[in-house]
Amino acid sequence: MVNQMVEKTLLASGSPITQRIDAVKALLAWKKVSCDPLPEFVEMGDGDSRLVLVLSNKKDAYYTVTAKGCSCPAATYHHGPCKHQKKYFPQEANLRDGLPGWPGGAHGPVEVI
Repeated sequence: MVNQMVEKTLLASGSPITQRIDAVKALLAWKKVSCDPLPEFVEMGDGDSRLVLVLSNKKDAYYTVTAKGCSCPAATYHHGPCKHQKKYFPQEANLRDGLPGWPGGAHGPVEVI
């Protein structure tokens, strides 16, 4: 007996899900956008509902990137913003960086001689 894997999408997970190339091509065809060559990224939505589909380096899938998460392996393993989130959803600068009398910037006060 051969074990067969059944693909299931966990809709209630709340985490972004990596998309297959053929699924993104179907989306682009529906939007009447060329997929030859594959675009590096596809933006959808506005404001808080905005998301970006980013082509992986291997060009075998698209990562789903939002301001709150990314489906890439780095975001999963490091539990923090990945390079895709930093690029497409830049965070505001650290408040302390702009404060006068905070010579250490983001690293805290330092002794100035």
